[in-house]
Amino acid sequence: MNLRGRNKINPNFNMSSMTDIVFLLLIFFMLTSTLVSPNALKLLLPSSKAKTLEKQTISISINKDIHFYINENRVEESNLEQEIIEIVQTEEDPAIILHADKSVDIEHVVKVMDIAYRNKYKIVLATKP
Repeated sequence: MNLRGRNKINPNFNMSSMTDIVFLLLIFFMLTSTLVSPNALKLLLPSSKAKTLEKQTISISINKDIHFYINENRVEESNLEQEIIEIVQTEEDPAIILHADKSVDIEHVVKVMDIAYRNKYKIVLATKP
């Protein structure tokens, strides 16, 4: 007399369906994360511990009194774009280093970044090490 049943339950868990779900979620998150664009302007922003790798064409400085300087020569805000274009017109791939005092309003910094963006110049925002 055989009391054991013919149907034995397999105690092992099959992980194939779980791995399929994980791979689908991974693909979903990878695709959706590439659609997010946090920067409107393409800027090279170095961290404060790294050195700038770009070769410097010109240096633009904005002091706390909102005076603009190109290579230590004072320039009026209305003539800023014309002066930048005149200086970098002979350069093949111009790069601008922007030094702004931390008390300067962001609108003045963005004005210089906008000039660089419109003329397709590379711009780097300088920080203290």
